[in-house]
Amino acid sequence: MKKFLGAITLLITIGISDLNAQYASEYDGGLVVKLNPEGNKYIRFILWGQTWFQDYEGKNVNDGFSIKRARVLAYSQINDRFMILTHFGANGIYDNNLSPMGKSTDVTFFLHEMFLQYKVTDNLAIGAGVHNFGGISRGNGQGSINMLTLDNNRADWSTLGLSDQFTNHLGIFAKGRIGKLNYRLALSDAITNTLDGNATTELQNGQEKYLGKAILGEGKYAISGYFDYQFLDQESNVLPYRVGTYLGAKKVFNIGAGFFNQSNAIVRKDNAENLIGEDVTHFAVDAFYDTPIGKNSSITAYAKYQNSDMGEKYLQGNVVGDGNQFSGHVGYLLPKNIKDGESKFRNRIQPYVGYSHRDFKGLIEPVKEFKVGGNWYIDGQNAKISVEYQHAFDQSKKSDGMFTIQAMILL
Repeated sequence: MKKFLGAITLLITIGISDLNAQYASEYDGGLVVKLNPEGNKYIRFILWGQTWFQDYEGKNVNDGFSIKRARVLAYSQINDRFMILTHFGANGIYDNNLSPMGKSTDVTFFLHEMFLQYKVTDNLAIGAGVHNFGGISRGNGQGSINMLTLDNNRADWSTLGLSDQFTNHLGIFAKGRIGKLNYRLALSDAITNTLDGNATTELQNGQEKYLGKAILGEGKYAISGYFDYQFLDQESNVLPYRVGTYLGAKKVFNIGAGFFNQSNAIVRKDNAENLIGEDVTHFAVDAFYDTPIGKNSSITAYAKYQNSDMGEKYLQGNVVGDGNQFSGHVGYLLPKNIKDGESKFRNRIQPYVGYSHRDFKGLIEPVKEFKVGGNWYIDGQNAKISVEYQHAFDQSKKSDGMFTIQAMILL
C-alpha cells in the first residue's frame, strides 16, 4: 500500500502539467491507408501494447516485469456495406514463459478475431467469424485500449476459455440500432477444449467440468445477446469493443441487459458414476455513465449485477461460478486549467476506485475485491501510465495485496 501511495503521489506531481480530445491531436483517426481519393475505401491499423510491473505483498511467480498485451488490429472497407476485420496478438509474457531462443510455445502470437460483416440496412448488420459480439454485459465486451481501471474485472468475462477463445466466439452475429436501442445477438459454436480440459479428461465422483461438448458430444451451440438503451449521446457500434471511459468527450448514460445460454455445457459425474449434462445460463443488467463536469473534468461510472446458473455448484477458479455477482467502479478526471492552443487531454490525472463481490455456491464464503488506482494520460488515450493497488479480502495475509504499474501506447 505504501508503494501505491508513493507512486500515485509521483504520478500526480509529474502529471500536473498540460492539453483537447480523447486521443492525441496527431492521432487524427489513427493509421489509415486510403484506397481512393474520397477515403471511403481504406484499411485502418490499430497497434497497442501494455507493459506491467507487478509486486504482490506475498511472493508470486508473476512478480516483476511483463507484457500484458501486444496487439495488432486491422479492418478494411471498400464501401459502407462490406467490412473485414483481423485481430492478432500475444498476452501474458513473463520471465517464466520466455525461452532461450524464442521457440517456446508458451508465448504465442495468435488470431484473436477475424470476421466478415455485411450491412443489410441502416439498422442491421450481420457477420460471421471469430468475433466479440454477443452478451453478457458491457464488461464482457470491454475493449482493452480505453479501460478506466487498470484491467477489466475478470469475472465479467464469464465465458473466457470455457465456450470461447479468449472472449471471442466462433459463429454468426447480428447487430444494429433501432432509435436509441442498441442490440447485438450471436449464435456461436462453443469450443471443445476448455480451461477445464478436453475429451480425455476424467471426472471424479461429484465433480463438474465445462466439458459437455467434449465428453458428452452435446452443448454444441451457444446463444447470447446484449441490449442497451442509450439515453444521451449515441455510441459507435462499428467495432465490438465497448469504451471504458470517454474522459468527458461524450455525454453517455446507458442501461443494458444481456444473456448467454448453452445447453449441456457442463458435465457432472454423480456418485453412481453416471455422466449428466447441465445447462449454463448467464443473465446480467448494468448501467454506464460518462459525462463532463464543468469545463475540464468528467466522471465515469459503471455497475453490473449478474446471475449465473451453472450446474449444481460449478466453480472455475474463484471468478466464474454458479451464483450471483456484483461489480462496479467510478473514476474522476481531475479539473485543470487549459490554456489556448493546448490539447485538452494531455497530462491529465484520473483517480478511480472499484469493487467486486462474487457469491458462488462452490465458495466457502463470498469473494470480495477492492481496487484503487489512477491513470496519467500523458497524451490522451494514446499514451498513459496507470497505477493500481488491489486487495482481495478472501486471500490469506501476504497474498491479499497486489500493486501494478502499467505503461501503454496506442497507435
